[in-house]
Amino acid sequence: MKVLSSARWGILLAGVIASLAFAAAFTSRAHGAEAERLTVVRGGGSVAVERGRSGGKVLVLTGAPGAKGTVVSPGGKPLGLVVRVAGCRGLPRLVVSLNRTVVLNTIVRTAGWHRVVTPKAVKPGRFTLTVRLANQAPGKCRRAIRIDSYAFGAGPSPSGSPAQPGGSTGAGAASVVGSAPAAAWWRPAQATTWQWQLSGSLDMNVPAQMYDVDLFDRTAVQIAALKARGAHTVCYMNAGALESRRSDASSFPAAVLGNTMSGWPDERWLDIRRIDLLGPIMEKRLDLCRSKGFDAVEADNVDGYSNNTGFPLTAADQLSYNRFLAAAAHARGLGIGLKNDLSQVPALEPSFDFAVNEECFEQSECGLLDPFLRAGKAVFNAEYAVSTSSFCPTARAKGIMAMRKNLSLDAFREQCW
Repeated sequence: MKVLSSARWGILLAGVIASLAFAAAFTSRAHGAEAERLTVVRGGGSVAVERGRSGGKVLVLTGAPGAKGTVVSPGGKPLGLVVRVAGCRGLPRLVVSLNRTVVLNTIVRTAGWHRVVTPKAVKPGRFTLTVRLANQAPGKCRRAIRIDSYAFGAGPSPSGSPAQPGGSTGAGAASVVGSAPAAAWWRPAQATTWQWQLSGSLDMNVPAQMYDVDLFDRTAVQIAALKARGAHTVCYMNAGALESRRSDASSFPAAVLGNTMSGWPDERWLDIRRIDLLGPIMEKRLDLCRSKGFDAVEADNVDGYSNNTGFPLTAADQLSYNRFLAAAAHARGLGIGLKNDLSQVPALEPSFDFAVNEECFEQSECGLLDPFLRAGKAVFNAEYAVSTSSFCPTARAKGIMAMRKNLSLDAFREQCW
């Protein structure tokens, strides 16, 4: 047997140690790494020097192609990224995908370093990570997002800055992300009895497990009284149109105001593409909803793309906006119901906790809500022009919590349960 000299043993041992160290470093980076290690796709951004950040460099996103790399999720933990605004025009939208499934879709709002996280934990496995800026503005003054690092779990966090929940997951995300903690927000059971009253003096004696009432018109005292009786409460807010009577109407810039809504002369459609302008307004409304003690939110008029709004809205625009609303509600511990928007139910069901519908029986459209029912989620329906005898038997058979209401949505109801 050939005996190695002590010098050669030393070289061999050093090589083994170096290999182990490299493997450990690689494994560590697989679960999280410096963002500048991602491969920038042409037109997607660049790498820049930034003093004071880990590694001394950061990834700068400036376009939709973005940057890509391989990551390994240990499972059961969300993905977090340390980011900041770097551009000079508007608020950039960060979209993060794993294997082409959107797991984070959020506006980056501050020039200070902070951490954004996926709303749900990521399942274990190896994924292709893509990060991109989704709303670049034309002109010389360009939007940009700087990303310092990313990691699963507690991961990287800028000093003194808490993690901020990000936007919602996209369609098909169940194959990538796990379920959010059950106690994070309230989700009504399928057989939850309910009352929907948006006008008149609030009748709190209606036997119902859930009250859906107006965000602005109802007080925190009323909400507390309902909850003291064991009821859950949902705040109604108009997310797709401006109502001139609302106390925050003056905060809507003229640039987002579209056509007058047919049949509702005091309401104007909103340009939902401008989440940079509408986002802060809607988030303040959600903050009010939470501060009054509500459990969930009903966001109305979230199907503008299929109406004459005065803007060239697309189905993709509507999906992005509705998912933004869902993520913003969940970030505040609020459940959220999808209002109408039946053609997008398959794509949006994973992001919403229940459905609120008007006249699906009269319009023969209730089958479009089946994805919610199959997912074990509640579907609440109101009919205005047809008798209960014409729809209640089917509603009971399908498990839809249906009732007949006056169009004014006062306290009157004729329920099917």
